[in-house]
Amino acid sequence: MSVNIFINTVNSHPQFSKKLFLLLFGFLFFLNGFAQGFEVKNCQVDIYINEDGYFDVVENYDLIFTEYKHGIYRNIQVNYDLLTAEGQQEKRRIKVRNVEVPDHKFESDPDFVQKLSDNLQIKIGDKDKTIIGPQQYQIKYRVYNAFLFEDSQILFYWNIKPGEWYAAFNQINFNIHLPNTIEANLEDISVYSGDTGTTSASDDFEVNLNDGVFTANSVPNFFSVPGQSVTVLLNLPVGSIKEIKPLWPFWSEYGWTLFLALMLLAFYWVWNKYGKDDKVVATTSYFPPNGMDPAMAGFLADDSGDTKDLISLIPYWGSRGIIKMEQLPKEGWLGSADTKISRLRPLPVDSPDYEEEIFNGLFGNYYGTGEKDVLISSLRNTFYTKMASAQTMLKKKAQIYYDAQAKKMQTKTIVGVLLLGILLFAVFLFTWGLWAALAVIPIGIFLLFMTVHMVKKNAMGNEAFSELKGFKNFIKVAEENKLKMLLQDSPNYFETTMAYALAFGLFDQWAKKFEALHLQPPSWYTSSAGAFTMHNFANSFSGSIASAQSTMVSSPSSSSSSGGGSSGGGFGGGGGGSW
Repeated sequence: MSVNIFINTVNSHPQFSKKLFLLLFGFLFFLNGFAQGFEVKNCQVDIYINEDGYFDVVENYDLIFTEYKHGIYRNIQVNYDLLTAEGQQEKRRIKVRNVEVPDHKFESDPDFVQKLSDNLQIKIGDKDKTIIGPQQYQIKYRVYNAFLFEDSQILFYWNIKPGEWYAAFNQINFNIHLPNTIEANLEDISVYSGDTGTTSASDDFEVNLNDGVFTANSVPNFFSVPGQSVTVLLNLPVGSIKEIKPLWPFWSEYGWTLFLALMLLAFYWVWNKYGKDDKVVATTSYFPPNGMDPAMAGFLADDSGDTKDLISLIPYWGSRGIIKMEQLPKEGWLGSADTKISRLRPLPVDSPDYEEEIFNGLFGNYYGTGEKDVLISSLRNTFYTKMASAQTMLKKKAQIYYDAQAKKMQTKTIVGVLLLGILLFAVFLFTWGLWAALAVIPIGIFLLFMTVHMVKKNAMGNEAFSELKGFKNFIKVAEENKLKMLLQDSPNYFETTMAYALAFGLFDQWAKKFEALHLQPPSWYTSSAGAFTMHNFANSFSGSIASAQSTMVSSPSSSSSSGGGSSGGGFGGGGGGSW
């Protein structure tokens, strides 16, 4: 009778018929989209709780593929945000180990992937083979850190069937095997099923307890679709399950910081033993070391050959009558000032190779006696290769002042930092996760940068450095009376020392000390800056040398481009599907 009434209603209301058809079509499409071509006829889960703080899970699935598939996958959630009984937020990451899928090919995420993601995936099947029809799968694994320890009880809270299984389940049975040392009763267990978040106990399962084993079987006509869960909550006595804690709680979260601290301490020990310079007392000195040019003096001052060291050769050559400089005013509104350097005579034949590299780069291999001019602006985007080559030559020439053993240790340290960094990155990734592993990178970069300072001067280097240190200190603190005395004995004192002040980065400070002494500026430098006093010279020369420094190293640019339970609550979240 009811069927006829339903048919008559449909026939007499075509709009209703159309809406009902669309509703049924949409529902079938929804199920088909989530079923992924299979359904589970029976699911049997056995859980073996161990008093040592872990439990083993054995999942058996009898299912039917309704279309050709390679197999199934099982996702197990491993990262959780918990709310404790005290209302505190807690981050909990469970560990899944000892994954087995007997009689089937499978792939399981390694430990470090678990630490990087929120889920462990077990992918079962053969990518070169498809199957259809009835199939059986068994999945085994062990779970750690998935008990909830409260003051009055211990909770076992697990999703037997998570809501993200993309298949319909027709029957679910599960057993929970307790250790012999635990006594329990049926009041200790609750089962929840249905839509995620359901808090009322389920009527879909018959639960029994026999010889320490809780058995739960789904009732006839049971049916669970995607989005619905089956969850068990079991109360266990306090002290019945061992809480696995690290011997030192700090270790489980931040133990990686100790390794990084040891790495830094080890580097400091190596540097202190093999790379740290001997303590050198500054010798009072008013002149640079005899026979040492400013480029080498600048290198030894900070154990590094940079641009200002090589640029200091220009005033050094000027003071020796080898070159002259002229600051040229800008031409027109859009023009810019320039500097012309003129060659007056060749370098001395015994000049070091880095001097020759810069000099010949400016003027070419010209050995005539006449002048040869070069504009600083013409060196843009071309001269940088000469500067780089000269820096290498300067560094090589400076090695006579350094301990060869320290150089070997520097190389070994660089290799050691790289290898140890790679090793620690892998260990941290597996043990403490991604953020701990990423912390290795800046520490490694810092140590590699600091290996630049792992150089140690030998006896000759210490002697030269003692003089340089005293001379550099004098440039900083020299008084007017002392400078007057030096100028009386050596009228060209400023001219012969300004290149060294430039290499030390103290030219402006050094030149200012001579402004009140009515000293004539060096004759090898000219400018259109009006009356050429020491003040005007210092400003003009600083501008010219700054322009030269930036231009001579410029290169072409390149483009780049807890409490009560609920269905779906607890651990064991995740799901599965086919592929």
